Formats: sequence, C-alpha cells, structure tokens
Amino acid sequence: SVLRSGATMGERYGANEPPTQGAVLIRTSVGEFTIELWPREAPLACRNFCQLCMEGYFDDVAFLRVIKGFMAQTGDPTGTGHGGESCFDGKPFKDEFHSRLRFSHPGLVAMAPDQGKRDSNGSQFFITLGPCEWLNKQHTIFAKVSSSSIYGALALNDVEVGEGDRPVEPLPRILSTTVQDCPFTDIT
Repeated sequence: SVLRSGATMGERYGANEPPTQGAVLIRTSVGEFTIELWPREAPLACRNFCQLCMEGYFDDVAFLRVIKGFMAQTGDPTGTGHGGESCFDGKPFKDEFHSRLRFSHPGLVAMAPDQGKRDSNGSQFFITLGPCEWLNKQHTIFAKVSSSSIYGALALNDVEVGEGDRPVEPLPRILSTTVQDCPFTDIT
C-alpha cells in the first residue's frame, strides 16, 4: 500500500534497506538497545563509531538534545554540542550517502556534523525517534536500532526537556558501549 507521503509501507519501515553487518550494544540511563551497522554503505562512519566505542569514548556521555518524535543527540564528551573528535587523528571525515538509506522510520543512527556543515563529522551522532525525510542526503546514516530493542531507544522520547531541547537533570546518558560484532578485522 502507498502512504500519504508517497512511500510504500515497506519503504517507510526499512524493508528496502541493505543488510547490516556488525552490532554494538548501547547501555543508557533510560534503557539499552543494540544498533546494527551498515559498514559497506558508510565505512568511515562505522569505523569511527566502532573504534570510539572500543576506546570507551562514549561512556558517561550525556544526550545533549532530545526532540520528542524527532531525534536524540549524543556523542559529545564536552556536553556543549560543539565538541567531540573522530578516530581519524581527531580530524573530521566526509559525509557518506546511500540511496537505500533514508530517514523513513524511527531508530536510525546518523552522524551529527559540526554546526550541520558538510563533511565535518566527528563523534556526535543522533538516533531518530520518528521519520524525518527532510534530513535525507544531509546526514550520514550508518546504523539502525535492532527491531528487538527499539523500545530501549524510544524511551528517550519520555525524557523531560527544558529550554533549547536540552534534557533536564539528571541528564540521560550513555553508560557504556560494547562492540558485540565488529565488521572491521583490523580494529582490536
């Protein structure tokens, strides 16, 4: 069936997405969830994410922005929204877009580049809490929350927020990340 947006039901819920490879468990103060990676479609973003997870880079990092029904942003150890570095000697890396990866449903994981500038990806990322098609070809989608753990990620919708979409204390945070299946054999 075709939805009002013009997308078919399968397109809206990711049926046309490429297969994933690799998984990372994210434990947060509001629940845990597993993300599945797209290393063939977004190799730089996936390598960066896996490496930073293995280094414990995201441990105790807060979600600094939560917009109900849209997204939850994290990955900045400074908590300002202007910090964080890539695993590539701290240098930003290029955007990676793939025609079969679209912001059509909740649970997608994408890079949050510095000030929204092109090719300025570091460590910050966001998880979609609803469809947001207007972001297509503007942010690198590199993973998705597994269907069996989506409710752990969607719990971020229930976080109380204040001015500027910033969560109120106590800030929800990533407690730890565990790379369960690394798609890169040269990362240890």
